Amino acid sequence: MPQSFDYIADDTTTTLIIGSMPGEASLAAGEYYAHKHNLFWKFVFEAFGEAYNAPDFATKTTLLTAHRFGLWDAAQSCVRDGSLDTNIKNAIPNDFKTLFQTYPNIRRLLFNGQKAFQLFKRFHGDLLEEFDYAVLPSTSPANASIPLERRRQIWFEALLK
Repeated sequence: MPQSFDYIADDTTTTLIIGSMPGEASLAAGEYYAHKHNLFWKFVFEAFGEAYNAPDFATKTTLLTAHRFGLWDAAQSCVRDGSLDTNIKNAIPNDFKTLFQTYPNIRRLLFNGQKAFQLFKRFHGDLLEEFDYAVLPSTSPANASIPLERRRQIWFEALLK
């Protein structure tokens, strides 16, 4: 049963980006959004005016937290064949109530795709009333339903808000 990673957040975090569950490439690398075709880190670096030259994970997370963003997944674990969100079954949620108590400056949530939002809403729907939130198009390479430039624009607007 695959396990999610620890959250990335600190006392300065004001916005939490929530994914669904790490895919196989991320689990193998031990890093969020490690699949070489996932657009997440590319969008983050471009939005903050930084060149994306395949930096190491510490550099990626440092940039994210420097801009007061955190990162976690809706599911702590699940059953899943492959990496597709549509294959997630028997999800066990992460403990967002404790995270939000630990980091009360988090006031905004950005969901990386519909599945992340659906999982969060299923387990923590009552918490949504306490936050400003947006559901963004997935940065997964499996998401081709929205053109790249439109996805980039939506992510930039959310990250720079």
